[in-house]
Amino acid sequence: MAVPDDWSDVSMSAAATSQTRMVPRWYAIAIGALFGLFYAYAVWQAIAGLVGAASGPLGLNAMGWIVWLMAALVPWIAFALAASIGRTRGMLAYPLSLLAGLGLVAAFWLNVLAYTTLNAPSLVG
Repeated sequence: MAVPDDWSDVSMSAAATSQTRMVPRWYAIAIGALFGLFYAYAVWQAIAGLVGAASGPLGLNAMGWIVWLMAALVPWIAFALAASIGRTRGMLAYPLSLLAGLGLVAAFWLNVLAYTTLNAPSLVG
């Protein structure tokens, strides 16, 4: 059953099926692997910061653990969202969505670095 659209003569279900373009699998794997390396680097740096901060003389308190674990989890979440959104949009939108997600990860990482640098005493012990 087609749902009528208010702005045109085309039904919404027909418009939705004609605009859905899946990215070829080989393209999604190649582009995903390339961008995945950058996301993995962000995760690796977050884990290195977590280990470095936790192995200090005072250790981390709960807020320190939350900050550093979020720094490690946000790249995973951003990659999953960007890949799932971009995969159904087409061949150009897929890498652009991954690039936008990487930009969000970079902005979040800079916020984490600024917060942990300026508020280091409140994150330990």
